[in-house]
Amino acid sequence: MTLFKEFILPRLVQWVIVIFVGVTITFLIPRLSPINPVDQALGRITTFQNVDPEAMVALRETLLDLYGLEGSIFEQYLNFWKRLFQADMGPSFSAFPTPVTEIIGRGIGWTVGLLGSAIILSWLLGIILGSLAGYFPNRWWSHLLEKSLVTVYPVPYYILAFVLLMLLTYYWPLFPLVGGGRGTPGFSWAYISSLLYYSFLPGLSIIIGATAFRFIMAKALTSTEISSDYVRYAEMAAVPRRKILWFYVIRNTMLPQVTDLGLSLGAIFEGALITEVVFGYPGIGYTLYSAINAGDYNVIMGITLLSIVGIATASLLVDLSYPLFDPRVRYH
Repeated sequence: MTLFKEFILPRLVQWVIVIFVGVTITFLIPRLSPINPVDQALGRITTFQNVDPEAMVALRETLLDLYGLEGSIFEQYLNFWKRLFQADMGPSFSAFPTPVTEIIGRGIGWTVGLLGSAIILSWLLGIILGSLAGYFPNRWWSHLLEKSLVTVYPVPYYILAFVLLMLLTYYWPLFPLVGGGRGTPGFSWAYISSLLYYSFLPGLSIIIGATAFRFIMAKALTSTEISSDYVRYAEMAAVPRRKILWFYVIRNTMLPQVTDLGLSLGAIFEGALITEVVFGYPGIGYTLYSAINAGDYNVIMGITLLSIVGIATASLLVDLSYPLFDPRVRYH
């Protein structure tokens, strides 16, 4: 009971507050805008045809109700939360009457598959290579890795995406230019292999930069850790270097790296907007880009809310898991 009251409960309260504030801000921003999306939709309808004024009034009232814009700002706010608890984000403006949840659902699987695998792979590569380079700083391969990845690190991932696109789809057409897969969706090898084939370049553009960042972080943490007294004592006690590296050094550098992994996974629902646009990958990022261009506020709000919940939940889980990864942290 003490554990729940003193450690878990305060973090749950903080999680609720963060989501509440994030949702409230997301609700207010489009309503403070001078642009009324319903009037925009009606304007598009009346551009090429004449509509009876009474029908326009009825249509306007229907759209206001559908998009949760009817009544005072307080009534809209209460209705917004009510719909949110029912997983109802209203219909899309640009793809009316398709529900926002359906549009977002189409892209989630693509983005989770691409970013989830890219984040985990780059995290593992960065930690392993960075820890090895930090523990064996005078080896030739350590210098080579450091120079290569430090050179790549400042390059934005979307620049890497353009370079890979030009090299491997234009000069050497080894990979497709755009798309996410081909064939009938299913658990057949033909479809799965097409998913891997189409996601290779967008995934690689993310993995290269993310691995470079995590390599630098892991190397810096390892370089600090190997000068600790307990590591020196283990070396003097003739503990095998492999054991020192894996069970002494890496274990005690995991805390900030677990935080990085958790927050990166929580931010998956934002999508990799530029990479997905460059490669025409049908994920959340591409959906968000299309919604911004079309002025589809409901879809934009839906993706934003998903991102807020994802990041807040990831932060909560990381915070609760600290003692599992670092013995210096205790539940108190």
